[in-house]
Amino acid sequence: MSAITATTASAGALIHPGWVRVCHWINALAMLVMIGSGWQIYDASPLFGFLHFPRSIALGNWLAGALLWHFAAMWLLVLNGIVYVTLGIVSGRFRRKLVPIRPREIVADLKAALTFKLAHDDLSHYNAVQKLLYVGIVVTGVIVVLSGLSIWKPVQFQELTALFGGYDIARYVHFFAMTAIVGFLVVHVALALIVPKSLRAMIVGR
Repeated sequence: MSAITATTASAGALIHPGWVRVCHWINALAMLVMIGSGWQIYDASPLFGFLHFPRSIALGNWLAGALLWHFAAMWLLVLNGIVYVTLGIVSGRFRRKLVPIRPREIVADLKAALTFKLAHDDLSHYNAVQKLLYVGIVVTGVIVVLSGLSIWKPVQFQELTALFGGYDIARYVHFFAMTAIVGFLVVHVALALIVPKSLRAMIVGR
């Protein structure tokens, strides 16, 4: 096969199957709704006196409205997450793309990224930093849902609430998990803008 033919075949190869793309965009929508409504809920009972989210970036206008948005998006996130994780495991996609994660490779890829020398030619292959971030965001998603449940129903889920150290600590866990997700989204969007073909691949799959 010639170099041109190989390049063409690689460009036309399926990178993200349909279920990955659907789950990705549903998850993006659910997370944006949860973050916006979560900021409105936070403002009703702040954890930090110096931090307040402007109404212009919050969702719900008031506490009750924000709660309705938050719970609706939560169930969408949970159901979508179950589908995504189940298919990721059953299809073998997680095993092929997310493991192994070696500390030496993380350090090397992080150094390359910070010096703008990290290659983005093969979108079908995740570097070590991507693997770590994607596994981390899945774990963080689980934490944010479980801590949210312990805050929502601290009596009904008292064992879960106790696991987080009580209602008050669960609120902090929920807040910092949300902050980690926001940070991930900022980096994720920035990389999509830097490497536009990665965004195209998540839309068309190739």
